[in-house]
Amino acid sequence: MKQLETEQQGLYDPQFEHDACGTGFITHINGHKSHQIITDALTMLENMEHRGACGCDPDSGDGAGLLIQIPHGFLLDECTADEILLKEPGEYGIGMLFLPKDSGIKKACRAIIQQACDKLSFQLLGYRKVPVDSAVIGETARAAEPSVEQLFVARPHHIHNADDFERKLYVLRRLITKTVAETFKTGAEHFYFTSFSCKVIVYKGQLTTYQVRQYYTDLRDERVVSGFGMIHSRFSTNTFPSWKLAQPFRFLAHNGEINTLTGNLNWFYSGIRSYVSPFFTKEEMEILFPVVDNNQSDSACLDNVIEILYHSGRSLPHVMMMLVPEAWDGNEQMDPLKKAFYEYHATLMEPWDGPAALNFTDGKIIGALLDRNGLRPLRYLVTNDGRVIVASEAGVLPLDETTII
Repeated sequence: MKQLETEQQGLYDPQFEHDACGTGFITHINGHKSHQIITDALTMLENMEHRGACGCDPDSGDGAGLLIQIPHGFLLDECTADEILLKEPGEYGIGMLFLPKDSGIKKACRAIIQQACDKLSFQLLGYRKVPVDSAVIGETARAAEPSVEQLFVARPHHIHNADDFERKLYVLRRLITKTVAETFKTGAEHFYFTSFSCKVIVYKGQLTTYQVRQYYTDLRDERVVSGFGMIHSRFSTNTFPSWKLAQPFRFLAHNGEINTLTGNLNWFYSGIRSYVSPFFTKEEMEILFPVVDNNQSDSACLDNVIEILYHSGRSLPHVMMMLVPEAWDGNEQMDPLKKAFYEYHATLMEPWDGPAALNFTDGKIIGALLDRNGLRPLRYLVTNDGRVIVASEAGVLPLDETTII
């Protein structure tokens, strides 16, 4: 796989990496799962094709993807056929994994995964080769195309709830990723987990919006159901297209830029070594450090910070309000308790300012917000059958207007 890396070259500096994209989600307010949600999410994505981009190869997009809840029934059928024995929902984690196509490096990466699972007391249940249609993507994307596989691990017996399981999967993913990076100086640059969770899974790649449905045949299977679908179409301004930098990330789908990124990261790094949490041991914190890989996009850096703050015990709305506050100072109309929240957290974290429109989920809740500049659009509507539709623009999903509340 050959692909340009974002290293300092001449006048180019990776600190100028930004995105200008299309994003959104669709969900049932009551959490009802259906394949129609996935179909509608992909239609929304395709109708924001103009918000994505491609290079001189029109069949290689800057990136597009979909985040959904884990479709247990579908995976149970598929894994049983592959002789992988899955337990009940929440009793196993699934890693959506980009692996190098080189057979020797892939084998070595799998050995590292097994060693990490053994070290952290995870039972490795097996791998599923994700069916893809490589014929639909362009030459540029195909030259960097990874082997896409799903990794299944059982929840250890000493872990008793989904939130703790998610934290341990986070530690396992970091251990695997760091070990692979330390082991291979070249050849495994594109080893990457799009997600590793007991709640959600991310299908993404260096694709156009129309290619997501065609490339990942899983998404056309009616057994694949979810209560929501979060989407993203990437326009990588000053950024090299990449399989792993396509969105959604593990929590976030972001349109816009983080123009305060350098200051945010300097502030974050200055205190990271003093971080402690009752949810992680000292050894686990060492595995998680440095938390943020700064050789990536601004959106990916923000996703990394969301992840550590969330797994440290905060709710996702708390994390998002902490990182991307409203314009609270001097706002006499704001609730005093909310203003006190923002004032307190201003001493802990500098605002991650855009302009930015952010969609976020932890697999249980899903939401959206704008940064205090308000310069990236998000439109939303609610229908009388309980759907909420949020997107970078109106009209991305054809609807009977009489159903809109």
